[in-house]
Amino acid sequence: MSGPRADEITDSAGSSAPEITGRVLQAHHRRSALLLIVAAVVCVLVALISAGIGPAYIQLPDVVRIIGHHLIAAPGERTWSVTADTIVWVTRVPRVIMGMATGATLAMAGAALQAMVRNPLADPYILGVNSGASTGAAIAIVVFAGSGGGALLLSGSAFLGALGATLLVLAIAGSRSEGGPMRLIMAGMAVGYALSAATNFLIFTSDSAESSRSVMFWMLGSLANVHWSTAMLSSAVGLVVLVLLGAQASTLDVLASGDEAALTLGVTPQTARIVLMLVVSLAVGVVVAGAGSIGFVGLVIPHLARALVGSRHRVLIPASALLGAAFLVLADVGARMLFAPQEMPIGVITGLVGAPFLLALVHQKKTTRRSAMVRRATH
Repeated sequence: MSGPRADEITDSAGSSAPEITGRVLQAHHRRSALLLIVAAVVCVLVALISAGIGPAYIQLPDVVRIIGHHLIAAPGERTWSVTADTIVWVTRVPRVIMGMATGATLAMAGAALQAMVRNPLADPYILGVNSGASTGAAIAIVVFAGSGGGALLLSGSAFLGALGATLLVLAIAGSRSEGGPMRLIMAGMAVGYALSAATNFLIFTSDSAESSRSVMFWMLGSLANVHWSTAMLSSAVGLVVLVLLGAQASTLDVLASGDEAALTLGVTPQTARIVLMLVVSLAVGVVVAGAGSIGFVGLVIPHLARALVGSRHRVLIPASALLGAAFLVLADVGARMLFAPQEMPIGVITGLVGAPFLLALVHQKKTTRRSAMVRRATH
């Protein structure tokens, strides 16, 4: 005698299996939406509070009034000084916006890459983009130091270096259809190591100690010299990436399931990876050109977001963006306050957080694999 069909199974309240599944999915979606709202509120609060933190502390109500005055000409008596207005609006707000844009973009890039190459340890460094940007910046600082151009020359050179690295990786990894995600990983590692060697060679052969120090500081990331134009450009890029990756969320879900599943559903894995990698690489190149090479954000944040909202990229991408934005703003506060008045490279702070997380992740994977082997041996 055959058992009941799935649509005939009911619970104690008389609900069928599809209805139960539907309620579970609705509850999960409501929880994910609530978590996104909470993350957005936390991100805004972190941004506002950090805009008041510095050698000259400015209270949160004054920060809110200053920003409101400049954005919407909020009515009310002006109770803050001209100095406070300059510190908040000219110096700190662009820095906070750049930190949010950089953190969000790197985190979204990491989430997308981990799906594309099906590797939990993937992050933007795997593309060679950071190494390419560092090489471009090193050329601008060491070779063209006396030619003028300043920040524009530095950012432009870093972006061109990132773009060149991306095209080189794609030329190597995309020359054949076989190889899958491992081919992208190997190509990115090879290009990254080669460009890192080129950057170190430029530092070694530089006659200027100041130029070498500037390159090293930039390679670890900094938001100290960010201007409004750079912050707004990076913010626009971050929003575009959020929209594009959100629109390709189903493709990322399929790629994370494997190439065979992708082909079954009509997705060409190699083509999808190349297109997504190009989008991610260009976005990372823009923010790295403005903020320097910052590590671990694209590795750590997607895992935290995945633990909160699950693996569906329609939710994972915005969750990664919000958490990445808040995390990098907090890291920047630490970079400028821990040894004030001297400022640390922000990459030192992210490394202090990311390295233990990486070790914990490796240990977790090792424990999971060992448990799986024990279960197979006992069955």
